[in-house]
Amino acid sequence: MHLGAVGLFFLAILDSSPLPTFGGLDILTAALAASHRNPWYEYAATATAGSIVGAYLTFRLARKAGSAYLDKKFKKGNVSRFLKLFKKWGTGTLVASTAIPLPTPTSMFFAAAGASDYSLPKFLLVVILCRAARYSAIAFVASQYGRGLIRVLRHLAAVTAPPALNFGAVQLPQARSRHASASGKRTRD
Repeated sequence: MHLGAVGLFFLAILDSSPLPTFGGLDILTAALAASHRNPWYEYAATATAGSIVGAYLTFRLARKAGSAYLDKKFKKGNVSRFLKLFKKWGTGTLVASTAIPLPTPTSMFFAAAGASDYSLPKFLLVVILCRAARYSAIAFVASQYGRGLIRVLRHLAAVTAPPALNFGAVQLPQARSRHASASGKRTRD
């Protein structure tokens, strides 16, 4: 929050890259707009601009790298699954993933668009319109409900963070143990 719109811009670039931010951009946009330091539309425009830059970089990287390279870098089969989904539904998947905060990384859809023969101007138009609508709605609502929204977000973080951390502390070692034992079984066979 201390970096304001500048920090929001760089987080937006990161959010549209293959590195996950887990809704951090939506939350930061809302928190900044609720603070009323600057007009809400400044934060909406900043989040949109950063998101467009990140989406373009992800698209270009995937276009140059191709789906074979992406299959090596991401989980086996993830890229091909997203490519199949993207080829079937095309622009609809791009609209849904950029306008609605789905629990799936949007960057995978950007990469699928880049790895397929999707038009760059069409891609940018869809991303600009959908991201502008999404971040404008978030910033506007946050600016209208202001401090009440911040209180809800703080309470939500205070209530959900400890159980989530406890769950992660228990599940991570178990998952690693399962993965190590599964890897050991495959190498012995």
